[in-house]
Amino acid sequence: METQKIKTAIVILTFNGIHWIKKFLPVLIEKSKDVNIYIADNASSDGTIEYVNNNYPNIAILQNHNNEGYAKGYNDALRFLDEKYYVLINSDIEVTDNWINPIINLMENDLDIAACQPKILDYNNKSNFEYAGASGGYIDSLGYPYCRGRIFSTIEEDSGQYNDIKEVFWASGACMFLRAEHFKSVDGFDNDFFAHQEEIDLCWRLKNKGYKIMVNPESTVYHVGGGTLDSSSPFKTYLNFRNNLFMLYKNLTVFKLLITLFLRLPLDGIAAITFLKKENGLGHLFSILRAHLLFYISLPLLTIKRSKIKQKNNLFGFSSYSILFKYHLLGQKKYSEL
Repeated sequence: METQKIKTAIVILTFNGIHWIKKFLPVLIEKSKDVNIYIADNASSDGTIEYVNNNYPNIAILQNHNNEGYAKGYNDALRFLDEKYYVLINSDIEVTDNWINPIINLMENDLDIAACQPKILDYNNKSNFEYAGASGGYIDSLGYPYCRGRIFSTIEEDSGQYNDIKEVFWASGACMFLRAEHFKSVDGFDNDFFAHQEEIDLCWRLKNKGYKIMVNPESTVYHVGGGTLDSSSPFKTYLNFRNNLFMLYKNLTVFKLLITLFLRLPLDGIAAITFLKKENGLGHLFSILRAHLLFYISLPLLTIKRSKIKQKNNLFGFSSYSILFKYHLLGQKKYSEL
């Protein structure tokens, strides 16, 4: 009798993260049954590959030749896999019992679901949501991302208030379940993003094709966070501002794009000035200027990418209001208050 093919691939992308592999891989293996586990390595030099080969010989290594970030790192690794579902998970995540089945079962019962995330809590404060995804991602009218459980830097305590299975706008790249067929149908992540907001861009392109993005809090994981780039890094600021502009240009309808860019230019200028109050303020200011310069330089390439996307209005999870206005002027700092 032919054995049934395993349909789910867990893929951990890592770059010089051997300490996280040593800490969390044993838990992942213990709590993940009937799956294939892969390490996608972005040319680590810290002994990650040797450690995995010596201690976990049954785990396959997907070796990338260079560290070209989250987006290309995953694209290069996933092209070798033929499982039905990909589970992309950061190396600094601790999984829990029965974290896989609730999401796979949900996706099996609705073929329009392209991506789904679990509830993501803070590993260092397990009663709180974690910044990178919380209980599902949204985007406001000006392109600013936020979550059920996290708006800007305000993190909510988890008291079960967002435990319902819900369609959202984006699923966190920290722990994202993907239907491989749909992922391939939009050519995966945009390599040019390198890291930050590439998962939002992916989800937006999937939604533009009519697919759903979900969160299923019946599955929970704990994320350390900040393992790739520290929040004080000017390079992180550069990627966030540049990639957000890239994403808006590619995915917004023409009318919304013109309005959004008109409003975002002065707002990004204000953001650049406020960064001056922080550590390495000039570095952040120049990062935002650099992000805008690269956006303008990239317009011909972005226009080609945009031409391959059928932009849609009224995408679920795209808010009609400004989260900046509600947060700073109305004091609405929790998702439940919006």
